[in-house]
This record gives sequence, structure tokens and C-alpha cells, in this order.
Amino acid sequence: MNLPNFRTLDLNLLRVFDEVMAERNLTRAARNLSLTQPAVSNALRRLRETLGDELIHRSGQGMAPTPRAVAIWPAVREALRQLQSSLIPNEFVPAQATLTFVLAMGDATAASLIPGLNDMLENEAPGIALRVVPLTTRDPRDLLDQQRCDLAVGYFPAVVPDLTAKAQSGDAMPFLFQRLYDGQYVCVMGKGHPLARSKLTLDQYCAARHMLVSYSGRAYGFIDESLAALGRERRVVLTVNQFFTASRVVVNSNLLTVLPRHFLQVTGIADQLAQQPLPFEVAPVHVDALWHRRSEKQAGHVWLLNAVKRAAEKAFSA
Repeated sequence: MNLPNFRTLDLNLLRVFDEVMAERNLTRAARNLSLTQPAVSNALRRLRETLGDELIHRSGQGMAPTPRAVAIWPAVREALRQLQSSLIPNEFVPAQATLTFVLAMGDATAASLIPGLNDMLENEAPGIALRVVPLTTRDPRDLLDQQRCDLAVGYFPAVVPDLTAKAQSGDAMPFLFQRLYDGQYVCVMGKGHPLARSKLTLDQYCAARHMLVSYSGRAYGFIDESLAALGRERRVVLTVNQFFTASRVVVNSNLLTVLPRHFLQVTGIADQLAQQPLPFEVAPVHVDALWHRRSEKQAGHVWLLNAVKRAAEKAFSA
């Protein structure tokens, strides 16, 4: 078997390979690369000859990768991304940029990240503007696909596993994500609430009156899913769509609510709130940045993602 000679390998072939793997369609890949379809086919042929593998073949209406293609794609994609990132300073100057980015996130996430992002804008990119819009769904892929936001930040319990499974199986990846931080949720009540005085039991929790923070307005969330797995349920008597609203209401009521632990310190009324560990197991809450793949080669978007990551590191470094 002849081993490929990396010194003579045309890196443009890897760009074509990456695009075809992502799209699973020669026509769309050619359009994204500003090439003709015959040029893309020719590039694939040259790469096949170099690597000694068919790599991609027709399957139904699309293209299917070989096991070798699936195995090497993550490394090829990461190498191309690192090369692109190293060249970005020559393409994008934050101090001179005049762009507007739209971020979709909930109020608790915004309260944690926006102060740090604003500092970066003032110090590094005064011409860049940010618009933060409410995140009203746990699956913002339609928002990103319709270009209604540039980046979504939040807890996406169904989206991230789906994207991870697609990446592992070599399927097309129209969306990408980056883990920012892990959150822990706690039971919160006013300091005068009777249940604030001793350890909270599962029976007490289920018998209490509850307020749920729901972006969609649906009176059922991941806490209810965890209770259902135990054969238990709670009584939700009030549903609001913001964590800030929940923190204000719970202070002078007999309600219990569930809030991110880190959020309590930014409410401005932390001294009036009591918190208790939830009396049952709840899966960790991972907060991710999610974006459309078409944005990853835009220098401004790369800067934005890096800024959000730095803001998260600053907010959760303590």
C-alpha cells in the first residue's frame, strides 16, 4: 500500500472534502465553495487517489462517506479551523469593526455573561453592537437557520446529544456547539418560608406550591421529568418566563421555585432568599453556545464566540 505524501498534498482538497462531508451534497458544497460541481468532483477524485480510499460515494439523493472518511473528518475539520483561526488577525480587526450581532439567551444567562461582554466591547471593539433577544425554546436551530440570531446560548438538552450522535456517525453537521459552563439548580424560597428552616424532604417538596420558570409557557419542565422518573409530581400554580421575575415573586410568597445557583448573586435580593438542595437527583445543566455552520468561517463570528467564551470564564472563574 502506498502511503500518501503529505508534502505534495494540496490543502484545497481538504477544504473540498470538509464541505462535502458537511453537506453530503456536491451541488451545495460547490455553491458554498464558489466552485463548479465538476471542480468539486475532480478535487474528490484527486483526494481519493492520494489517500487510496473512495471516501464518499453516491447513496440515494445524497452522498455517503466510507468508514475512512468518517474517521479522518474530525481531524481534518479541526486542522482547518485552527489554520483559519491563526489567520483571522489579518482579516478582522475588532477595534475597527462596525458590526451588529444578535444573541439569543435567557435572562439568567444574560445576567451572567453580558457584563463581561460589554467590557470587551468598550475596551476591544467599540464599533460592535450586541442585541440580546429572548430565548423562548430549548431548540433554537430554527432561529439560527432563519438567521434571526447569530448565536444562541442556553441549555439545549435534546439538541446537543443529537449533534454529538451525528458527529460520531459521520452525518451532516449543519449546527455546531461549544460547552461554556455547567450550572447547578437549587430550590429557592423566601427566607420566611416554613421550609427554609430545616432540611427539605421529597414529600415536603411535592406537597408545596410551586412556581415554574418556563420560556415556552408550558407548565412542565426538566424538574417535573425528574420527579416523574420517581413516580412523583409537584403542583405548579404559577408559571413565569423569567428568572428575575421568579426571584422577585418568591420573596414574599409561599411558593417554591428552582433557580440556577449562580444566578442568585445577581438578583440584587440574595439576602432575602433562602436556598435548599433539591431532595432528588437532577441531571447536570450544561450551558452551550450554538451556531449555524455557515457562520464558522466568518471572522467576526469567530471573534464573537471567543468573546462569549471569555465572558463565561470570567463569570465562573470564582
